[in-house]
Amino acid sequence: MNICLNDKIFQTLSSVVTTENVQAYVIGGWVRDCLLKREHPDKDIDIVVIGSGIEIAQKAAKKIHPGIKVSIFKTFGTAMFRNREYEIEFVGARKESYDRNSRKPIVENGSLEDDQKRRDFTINTLAISLNEETFGNFLDPFGGLDDLKKKIIRTPLEPDKTFSDDPLRMMRAIRFATQLNFTIEEKTFNSIIENAERIKIVSSERIVTELNKIIMCSHPSRGFILLEKAGLLRFIFPELDNLKGVETKDGRAHKDNFHHSIKVLDNISKNTDNLWLRWAALLHDIAKPATKKYIPETGWSFHGHEFIGSKMIPDIFRKLKLPLNEKMKYVQKIIDLHLRPIALSQNVVTDSAIRRLLFEAGDDIDDLMILCEADITSNNEAKKTKHLENFRLVRNKLKEIEEKDAVRNFQPPIDGSEIISTFGINPGKNVGIIKNAIREAILDGIIPNDHEAARKLMLQKGVELGLTDKTTSS
Repeated sequence: MNICLNDKIFQTLSSVVTTENVQAYVIGGWVRDCLLKREHPDKDIDIVVIGSGIEIAQKAAKKIHPGIKVSIFKTFGTAMFRNREYEIEFVGARKESYDRNSRKPIVENGSLEDDQKRRDFTINTLAISLNEETFGNFLDPFGGLDDLKKKIIRTPLEPDKTFSDDPLRMMRAIRFATQLNFTIEEKTFNSIIENAERIKIVSSERIVTELNKIIMCSHPSRGFILLEKAGLLRFIFPELDNLKGVETKDGRAHKDNFHHSIKVLDNISKNTDNLWLRWAALLHDIAKPATKKYIPETGWSFHGHEFIGSKMIPDIFRKLKLPLNEKMKYVQKIIDLHLRPIALSQNVVTDSAIRRLLFEAGDDIDDLMILCEADITSNNEAKKTKHLENFRLVRNKLKEIEEKDAVRNFQPPIDGSEIISTFGINPGKNVGIIKNAIREAILDGIIPNDHEAARKLMLQKGVELGLTDKTTSS
């Protein structure tokens, strides 16, 4: 397995542990991804030491470069440092036992096998020796290499114990299956179903970390289908779970909005690595259960689901411990606007409607269009082609109007201070009326987006409001 240790850093680590006469091994994700010929995305190297991981980390850092800062976590007996693109973490081999009501283990010193037993899945127990005499030797007590070849996620110990001890491992099983396109072994998956309610003791921060990783996979719907089948989704994300199901009345059925939403997420994942645009795709129809209504004359309606959905986002983000900042506002905005381009693609596109969409979407207009195109999930190829062609026309019109009128994120050419100084008035209602009239006139194409035209309209509105132009009076 020397191929996994061909970077110079491993020779340095080998020299240190051999000199100190301790056993040490590269273990976990680095080995797994090397054997899969998959670039480890985070460049993390985990080293397990039979002895003090902290002490070896300090000696290794000093040998590489005296200026390297070592971060020490005494409570966990771990230490880490960065070297070039790598983040190297050292831990003393340990065995763990758990209290049923906590994910925090009671930790004792242990052997390499003890350390491998405590790990989540067989594919993450694989270890390679760093000592000079045994450098590159491969240790696989739980058949992890065979599971890699078979593309199977399986626990090294009884799965009920693995998942009951640390329920986050259920999320990790599904995340690894999604990332690697592996299958969760039947006994292991059945154990997740049995232990699903245990996920309640896991913090929202830990859960959303795994959700984000699933969302950033190339085929994220796979992960959400597994979360739903395992019974985890109803505990960690009830709003998404509520989208499931199809209701039929008078022979008319609406689509399953859960499967539609994760299909949209798959579609958009082909075109963007923007995590927050992917979240917007997943949540764009989140308010459909709240707005669902059957109208005999027309069928199923979800009127206003884009507006209600955008209003649901703060509560969802708060519960999931997602950021309550501009990222949340971006997701709200995309969801609120996601029907607008669709409406434009189905009707005669007026310049005014395009201007308003450009004004409201601003720099996010391209992301909005990416979502709208991903939202086409019809199996009817002719229908899909027609919608995409309509969106192409909308895109062309957006480009044409933006080049002509420059209304994306535009600031009206007349501001409040100019209105106040022109008419000698105080800030108040009349200033807002004039500003609004100028903005609406530009968006409707009544006047061009320039200062001269806006000033002329300002003076005209001032006359209507009984105001006097103080700049021309003596």
